[in-house]
Amino acid sequence: DAGSSVDEMEFNWDEYLEDTGATAAPHGSFKHVDTSLQNGFAPGMKLEVAVKSDQNTYWVATIITTCGQLLLLRYDGYGEDRKADFWCDILTADLHPIGWCEQNKKILKVPEGIKDKIPDQEKFLQQALKGACSAPANLLEGLHRGKNPLDLIAPGSRLELQNPRDSLEAWIVSVVENVGGRLKLRYEGLEDSDKFDQWLFYLDPFLHQVGWAAQHGYSLQPPSAIRSLRSEAEWQEILKKVKEEEEESSVPTDLFKDKPVIGVHSFSEGMKLEAVDPVAPFVISPATVLKVYNDKYFMIEIDDLRAERPSSQRYVCHVSSAGIFPVQWSLKNGLNLSPPPGYPGQDFDWADYLKQCGAEAAPQSCFPSLTSDHGFKENMKLEAVNPVDPEEVCIATVTKVKDSYLWLQLEGSKKAVPDCIVSVESMNIFPVGWCETNGYQLRPPRKAIVNKQKKIAVVQPEKQILSSRTVHDGLKNQELNSSESVVINGKYCCPKIYFNHRCFSGPYLNKGRIAELPQSVGPGNCVLVLKEVLTLLINAAYKPSRVLRELQLDEEAAWHGHGETLKAKYKGKSYRATVEVVRTADRVADFCRKTCIKLECCPNLFGPQMVLDKCSENCSVLTKTKYTHYYGKRKNKRIGRPPGGHSNLEVAMKKPNKRRKRRKHFFVHKKKRSSASVDNTPAGSPQGSGAEEEDDQDESELSHSLAQDRDKRKRKLRTFSFSDDENKPPSPKDIKMEVAEKLQLDSNPLEWSVADVVRFLKSTDCAPLARIFLDQEIDGQALLLLTLPTVQECMDLKLGPAIKLCHHIERVKLAFYQQFAN
Repeated sequence: DAGSSVDEMEFNWDEYLEDTGATAAPHGSFKHVDTSLQNGFAPGMKLEVAVKSDQNTYWVATIITTCGQLLLLRYDGYGEDRKADFWCDILTADLHPIGWCEQNKKILKVPEGIKDKIPDQEKFLQQALKGACSAPANLLEGLHRGKNPLDLIAPGSRLELQNPRDSLEAWIVSVVENVGGRLKLRYEGLEDSDKFDQWLFYLDPFLHQVGWAAQHGYSLQPPSAIRSLRSEAEWQEILKKVKEEEEESSVPTDLFKDKPVIGVHSFSEGMKLEAVDPVAPFVISPATVLKVYNDKYFMIEIDDLRAERPSSQRYVCHVSSAGIFPVQWSLKNGLNLSPPPGYPGQDFDWADYLKQCGAEAAPQSCFPSLTSDHGFKENMKLEAVNPVDPEEVCIATVTKVKDSYLWLQLEGSKKAVPDCIVSVESMNIFPVGWCETNGYQLRPPRKAIVNKQKKIAVVQPEKQILSSRTVHDGLKNQELNSSESVVINGKYCCPKIYFNHRCFSGPYLNKGRIAELPQSVGPGNCVLVLKEVLTLLINAAYKPSRVLRELQLDEEAAWHGHGETLKAKYKGKSYRATVEVVRTADRVADFCRKTCIKLECCPNLFGPQMVLDKCSENCSVLTKTKYTHYYGKRKNKRIGRPPGGHSNLEVAMKKPNKRRKRRKHFFVHKKKRSSASVDNTPAGSPQGSGAEEEDDQDESELSHSLAQDRDKRKRKLRTFSFSDDENKPPSPKDIKMEVAEKLQLDSNPLEWSVADVVRFLKSTDCAPLARIFLDQEIDGQALLLLTLPTVQECMDLKLGPAIKLCHHIERVKLAFYQQFAN
């Protein structure tokens, strides 16, 4: 079909992960990115909020969830009842810190909804506010109101940077660029030169607010590398100017409250250790503690035994610095230790080396304990800074994991570099999609693996299928320019989505696989976060293709978001479908709840609300049959066309395997059952959920749907002879029954709608089965494709009723061929 192929000329992470067979490193493993998304508010904080029904009165509310400039609040007094939870925008809502009403002589009054629960207002407030944490006043009032603290570090802002060669010195740097908290910094006084620019994440331990050096007794002077570029008088003049403009360019102090705290070290000068040079982190080498500044900082130097050293590799460390290890660490972990330049022989031996140098090894107690509980695994993909060229952020593959260190292979860098050694807590690594979310160029892989054309098997009518990148770019532009969209700083607008493993998982999802999912995903861009959540759910299903079908976009439904292409792999075949995803934070909670109900699981199984002890839906006490009654769709397996007339679920067939013997199976129908057949299987079990169906059933159904669409396109090329009233739906009186049961039709069955099919069945002795056709949305085209095996298999009918039904279907087919298929 024209328009059914997509040229994906730009890099696309989803396609790349599929083509390489790799997985993305979990978002929760990048703690610095998670911290950068915090807005200063935290769940549990309290504030005073105007009551909606009476704007002249206020009441205390608690923050349930934060999402950029949006807060999900609950008035105190509702307890665990979340029905009255409401979102509000910090920029526009009437919000104030605790105590504001008393100071401004405003009225605190219990809202009408909980008036009966709080007979004594004063006593309730006294108890509710005891030990409570108020929301920060500076984030609710003044210039910083509603702003993400990270965005307060704007170009032109000034900070102080410790000298990496002398920790007792610091100098002023100005922010040139802020990319999601990753700052491009330029030394003050070098406004016209970018030669000495540096990239650091704002939480770097060596980066501080202006005034830090003076407060802690450190000297404020330019580093030796740039000191000769200006005279002493000029440097002093620059410093004077900075102090005069300090108020305009300062960054709030509380922005650095989440910075790692530097502890006390126990290193001594002359101690030996193993180290990675942060400027060239490709090998582990012997190193020496060259100088101890104080109880927090010390300098190490990479050992070089040559008489004339071309350069000295030395840098300042603290006790938590990455890339320093005790002697023999490499040997114990099966890693190669690079001998110092000038070392005689190739086989390096620490005992001989220490004896030769007359030095002692730094004891194990000097080093922090390493952890392997971080979520990174070999072959995972992420985005990482190129240490040789910090301007570059490249695709990276984890090639090795040892304790809390990763070996990363950078793909697409301008110059090929060896595998980099980084800590799992490095602030130079980022999750998949970070560059795209922050509008920064990611270096694509050298091999044009994503430039191949992707064929879309079925195209939704009147909708062009676009690459996910194109959709995302269009969405971004729409969000930035649309007053209807809620955009947080143009980037992040989705809170954390929690997987509540204790909740009922329903018939589609495998409880064991659900338990293996991460505790949460996000926060971040709504589309990206929800897409990741849905992908995890699809992969946690008994049959991923079946869940993908349940989630696929219903074209006739109300449009609240935009379509995202999701994929599933099952039984050696690949499926994909367009799934609707909301794009604003205020719709996330409702989207998650509705998706849960669509999958017939507990509405709290995943969403922005964490279930701590007891689920508010009380899902644990319900049997599966009762639960499906409350939340399930109670529908049969579809054999007609999916909603909207066309399936957007496509299947990419692989080479057929040897034909397996088809085993007989039983499909447990979710509709009418006798009391004897009540399902009492445990929650999450595949029993009775349809999970034990024949594996090929979904696949045959998908192929069936695709065949319908192909047949339809072919049929449109033919010409049929229609009656004058062919567009009128058939009525019982139009269907003339003859003694020989020959059927005379006044309209073409190909044009029958679902209602027309139902009307026809109700005119026969199979009228009780009409409901099944309505539920499964079987129109005239689907009706003509039904056969006895299909009817038995997909409608769960016994042989007798199935034969009777097929008798009427065959009559319609015969009449169709005689009257219309000329």
